[in-house]
Amino acid sequence: MATKATIYKALLNIANMDINYYNEFNLTLAQHPSETDLRLMVRIVAFIRNANEDLAFCKGIAQDDEPDLWEKSLDGSIKLWIDLGQPDEKRIKKACGRSEKVIIYTYQEGMASPWFKQMEKVIKRFKNLSVVYLNFDGDLEELAQRSMSLQCNISDAELTLINDDKSVMVRESVWK
Repeated sequence: MATKATIYKALLNIANMDINYYNEFNLTLAQHPSETDLRLMVRIVAFIRNANEDLAFCKGIAQDDEPDLWEKSLDGSIKLWIDLGQPDEKRIKKACGRSEKVIIYTYQEGMASPWFKQMEKVIKRFKNLSVVYLNFDGDLEELAQRSMSLQCNISDAELTLINDDKSVMVRESVWK
């Protein structure tokens, strides 16, 4: 019998002072059995960084031809494709060909740099691609709870996630 996804509920109160965007989202997320708490939280970080009413979580790990998050226009075309980790060249090419803008959020310190060095020549070809490395000041996984409420403040390109008793700062380095 297959292991089922774990359901998480996240109430996000987003205050992005950099672009004067303020909103609250009540999200339901499915954590794939092979997905770690860290990756789940990075999906939430990617949502917060790009938050708008049209941004949606996809099947991600469970579906090869969908990103982790996307924003679609009314005509069904993909405006924004967001992947996490270290996708291969075939996936990057597919994403860049299907959408207006692609963002790859990479976050695993020991794996991100070697992957980027290996993929740098490939990545340069794509004008609609951004690669962003996320650095965490604090334990992001500790914020993962089946029911979570997070205050999400962005100021000077730094994201601070706060729950009742913990906070984590997320800084990004734009590699491309």
